Amino acid sequence: MAHTEPPITAVADLRQDAQGEHLYLAGRLDADGTAAIWDKARQLARHDLHVDAAAVDYCDGAGLALIYALIQQGAQVQNLPQRYGALLNELNPTQALQTTPPEKRPAFLIRLGARAAAIWTSFYDLMSFTGELTAAWGVWLRKPGIMRWGDMLEQCIKAGVNATPIVLLVAFLFGVILAFQSAVPMRQFGAELFVANLVGLSLVRELAPLMTAVLLAGRTGAAFAAEIGTMKVNEEINALITLGLEPVRFLVLPRILAVTLMAPLLTVLAEVIGILGAGLVLLTFNIPLQTTATQVMDSVGFADYIGGLAKATVYGFGIAVIGCRRGLNTGAGASAVGASTTQAVVSSIVMLVVADGLFAVAFYYLGW
Repeated sequence: MAHTEPPITAVADLRQDAQGEHLYLAGRLDADGTAAIWDKARQLARHDLHVDAAAVDYCDGAGLALIYALIQQGAQVQNLPQRYGALLNELNPTQALQTTPPEKRPAFLIRLGARAAAIWTSFYDLMSFTGELTAAWGVWLRKPGIMRWGDMLEQCIKAGVNATPIVLLVAFLFGVILAFQSAVPMRQFGAELFVANLVGLSLVRELAPLMTAVLLAGRTGAAFAAEIGTMKVNEEINALITLGLEPVRFLVLPRILAVTLMAPLLTVLAEVIGILGAGLVLLTFNIPLQTTATQVMDSVGFADYIGGLAKATVYGFGIAVIGCRRGLNTGAGASAVGASTTQAVVSSIVMLVVADGLFAVAFYYLGW
């Protein structure tokens, strides 16, 4: 069946008579009729143009909106039936359209005070979270049975076992790239044998812990913030509190313990695979794997190994704490979860840089 357009029930024409030019409105100014003549009437309207509305048979809110708009353009409506004119007067069409005033920027002292208050609130939240976490650790040390070991093992699988492939891949590529970049210039001096020393020290002391921590920050820390943040948005955190369960001990403690344990283990795997990748590169320079292993063992001491594991442990602890704290501080709405996840990753990376600098200074004064 062919579609037929609804009949036009309103008219808007520009006419000329003895009194001059005027805009003639007639018919039913309902939703359909007004929509049909809206653009035409607005284009014909101009300042001081007379609008003759005597032939309007019906006028509802849509028609009054059109008349209101014509008056705002400077037109003068005449002969509108009284029953419609009373309603139009309630709209006060002679008043100019109100625009939102520009937002005034607060004074400098107000902005400074607001910033200081925000910093203080953030510091207070951090201290409060630190206190709750310390208390939870104290309770766990006194009563190890309160730890939810099943949840902790599940987090170990998520943060450790599931992260192993990507850590091994990146570590292998790090070792290959570092060996290639080092062997090419050192070959000019016949010192490509010492590439194994360089790669071994770099991976054990610096690159392996830091690379593993960055991967954990982008993978596990963000996951903690998103998971706990979603629970906060869905009121699950409040439900735990209502049931008498502390969110820090119930949710945070197992995650922190799991990541703190998994970070050093992943670092050890990254060191081994990275050195293996460097050894494969050195094979192309006629250096056997056994020679590479001997050079690494001769150059990397026990203190270097322990220092790298200490870094990894601190990094893992910090990443887990930041991810959980950002999740617990999530606001309302889905966008708040995304914001918390982003803040968790950014804060974790900043923490890694600061902590790495502090470790460098500490190791220097310790003679490591």
